[in-house]
Amino acid sequence: MSTEGDQISSSEQMQSLSVNSSDSNTVSASSSSQMSAEERFRIVRSVGEECIQEDELLNLLSKKPQPTCYDGFEPSGRMHIAQGVMKTISVNKLTSAGCKVKIWIADWFAQLNNKMGGDLKKIQTVGRYLIEIWKAVGMDLEGDKVEFLWSSEEINSRASEYWPLVMDIARRNKLPRIMRCVQIMGRSEQDELTAAQILYPCMQCADIFFLKADICQLGMDQRKVNVLAREYCDDIKRKNKPIILSHHMLPGLQQGQEKMSKSDPSSAIYMEDEEAEVNVKIKKAYCPPKIVEGNPCLEYIKFIIIPWFNAFKVERSVENGGEKTYKSFEELVADYESGELHPGDLKPALSKAINEILQISTCWRNRRKPRKLIENN
Repeated sequence: MSTEGDQISSSEQMQSLSVNSSDSNTVSASSSSQMSAEERFRIVRSVGEECIQEDELLNLLSKKPQPTCYDGFEPSGRMHIAQGVMKTISVNKLTSAGCKVKIWIADWFAQLNNKMGGDLKKIQTVGRYLIEIWKAVGMDLEGDKVEFLWSSEEINSRASEYWPLVMDIARRNKLPRIMRCVQIMGRSEQDELTAAQILYPCMQCADIFFLKADICQLGMDQRKVNVLAREYCDDIKRKNKPIILSHHMLPGLQQGQEKMSKSDPSSAIYMEDEEAEVNVKIKKAYCPPKIVEGNPCLEYIKFIIIPWFNAFKVERSVENGGEKTYKSFEELVADYESGELHPGDLKPALSKAINEILQISTCWRNRRKPRKLIENN
C-alpha cells in the first residue's frame, strides 16, 4: 500500500475512532456501567477467536463507555444456526458489556455479489425476514443497544461522504491487494469476477469508517478486509485503528466441510428446520468416536449449546453410565476422548438441545411460511 502522507479532503474529514471518556454516546446506568474495564474486556474478548489488538481493546474499553461494534450480513437466503443463534449470543455479550452494535444489512453488497439474481427487492425481503429471526430468538434490542442499518439507504443519504472514501481506499491499493480480499464474499482469486465484485472489498473497507466503528466484529472469513482497514489507517496516518474481533466459523456437518454451505442443505441446521430434519441431519453428521479435532458435533456443543444453556445434558442408560450434565466443554472433551461418552449418546442429546433452541419462540410454530418466503425468492 502507499505510504504517502498527503490525504485528499475525504480522508481529512473522516472522524477519528474516538475513545474519549467524555464521549456523548454514553450508556445509561446499568450493570455494564458498574463493570471494570477488565471485566468488560473479558466479556468482549470471549466473542472472538482472534483479536487484533488486545491492548487496543482494553484501552478502548477503559476510555469509552459505549464503543461501536460493526457487524454485517448479506441477505442472501436461509439463515443457518450459526448466523442465527451464534450471532445472537455474541451480540448479547457485546451489549451486556456496554457496546453498541451496528448491524449493516448489506443489501447493495448482495446485489453486487449477484445474490438472489441481483434483485434488490427480493434481497430486501430476505433481509427483513432475517431480522425477524433475531428478534424471535432473543437478540437484546432494548433501547438503542442494537441498530439495523440498510446499506442502500445509508449510502444514498450520505453519498457525498461515502463515495469519496471508497475512491480514496481504491486509489491507495493495487489490484492484487484487493483481489486477496475477495474471500469475504465467498469468492476466490481464481474466479471470474465482475467489476462490481472487485469494488466490493473497497466498499466494505469504507463501511468501517463510514459507520465510525471502534470494533469490527465479523467472522474469520472477513479478516482480510478488516486488516485492509487497519493498513489504510497507516496509509493516511490515522492513529486510532479499528480493532478486529473475529469470531469462529462453525464447520459444516459433513466430514471435511470447513464452513457451512448454503448450496448443501445437509451441511447445516437452519433456523426454520423442523424437528425431524434436525434429527436426521445430526444422525448423519460426521462424529467419529474419541476424535475431537474436526468433529462438527462437538463444535456445535462448544459454540452453541453450552453458551445457550450453560450446560449440555446427556441421557444414557444406567449400563452406559446414566444421565450426565456437562458444565464445561473441557469436561465433555475428556469423556469423549476416553470413550466414556459415545456418539450414539451424544447425537440424540445434541438434536434435543438444538430443537429446544429452535422452539424457543412461538414465531416459529408455523415454519412453512418463512421457508416459502425464502424458496420463492
